[in-house]
Amino acid sequence: MSLWSWIGLAVLVGCSVFSTWKVDAWRYGKQLTDLNALHQADLTTISNAAVAQARQALERQQATQKALAELDAKATIEKAHALAENEKLRADVAAGDRRLRIAGRCSADSSNLSDTTRTTSLDDGGTIELAGVAGRTVFDIRAGIIKDRATLKGLQDYVFEMSQ
Repeated sequence: MSLWSWIGLAVLVGCSVFSTWKVDAWRYGKQLTDLNALHQADLTTISNAAVAQARQALERQQATQKALAELDAKATIEKAHALAENEKLRADVAAGDRRLRIAGRCSADSSNLSDTTRTTSLDDGGTIELAGVAGRTVFDIRAGIIKDRATLKGLQDYVFEMSQ
């Protein structure tokens, strides 16, 4: 074989190797482009799902906040109504329009009665009328109970609403 034959053969092998390499590069480039497009589609799907979940969470949070605001408004109105009624009763007692009476019983062997009172029969006394200061104290205590019950009910409603 002559030198030119070897050179021709080398050029032919070189062209074959180069064209094979170039075709593989094009094919791998297309595969990389396809993989990149699939990756971008997956990222878009994940992003859309995350946005939908965030929107749902925000809607649930807003609904819960609205429900809690309604519970608070209702509890505040009920508390104000009960306290206003208590103040009306207090004013009526102070003005003498009403009397504050508490059911009670005095027994004859009580150490709280004087000797002269013990001789009388007070076993079933019925009601006891309180003095003005004591009556106001009772209404103060009642107002505190109203506030405490309203607070407790509000907290229970809050816990119930948050647990659902």
